[in-house]
Amino acid sequence: MSQKIIFLDIDGTLVNDFGVVPDTAKYAVQKARENGHLVFLCTGRSKIVIFPDIIEMGFDGMIGSAGGYIEMGETVLFHEKIQLQNIQHVVDFFGHHQIEFFLESTTGMYSSTNGKKYFQLILDKLLADKPDFKVQIEKGFRPFYDLLIEGQDLIRDDINKVSFLSSEIPFDMIKKEFEATFTVIPNTVSLMGQNSGELSLPGIHKASAIEKIIQHLGIEKENTYAYGDSWNDLEMLEYVQYGIAMGNAHEEVKKVANDITDRHDDDGIYNCFKKYGLI
Repeated sequence: MSQKIIFLDIDGTLVNDFGVVPDTAKYAVQKARENGHLVFLCTGRSKIVIFPDIIEMGFDGMIGSAGGYIEMGETVLFHEKIQLQNIQHVVDFFGHHQIEFFLESTTGMYSSTNGKKYFQLILDKLLADKPDFKVQIEKGFRPFYDLLIEGQDLIRDDINKVSFLSSEIPFDMIKKEFEATFTVIPNTVSLMGQNSGELSLPGIHKASAIEKIIQHLGIEKENTYAYGDSWNDLEMLEYVQYGIAMGNAHEEVKKVANDITDRHDDDGIYNCFKKYGLI
């Protein structure tokens, strides 16, 4: 069998709703690599929030920041950052409307003034609503809180992406404000609340990063697979030869996919890897 290259989203795909990787998904990734295939993370997360329990599974590289960062081994192949004037616009607008946010770089997560406090409130509500899953929630989401940095200058030149938390103003209003300078999508993690979302670099997405990788490696597009569940996976699933939506994916994502597998917690990754002969 010829070598295949597989791209895996993290949230809602590789990890479940509590941020935990199912054991069958771990096995599938490791077995696929044993079989000679390449497996890359392909996530909206910045490198700083791809935690050790994921990295230690073993991957051939990563796409982070929704295509803005590409790494293979110790080599950074691509890293695009947001211009300072656009960061200033973000800080001014969200500050004026009292919307909490954090700026993501490869080495830090820089929070608005009350960002950590607001994230803690979200976490407390989730724990109150799902007390039986306290261990999983703490394992999956506490590391995000611990990484948030308050009190540092937010006008920075090392930012890859912006995430904003539950807003009192409509998402469409935020999109209109920023669509000239950013790609604006709803947040892929429902925990963040209503009208939350992400601002990423325009013209850069997971598909553009995948194209760079396969050209760099000399792999034909016909040997590409990708798995995702949310808005920032649309271009990726449309671009690769086999774009596969998780069973828990948004309906719009399922519409563009070539195939639909089971949910993340119902062995979706493992079952699909078996179906396509990757393991």
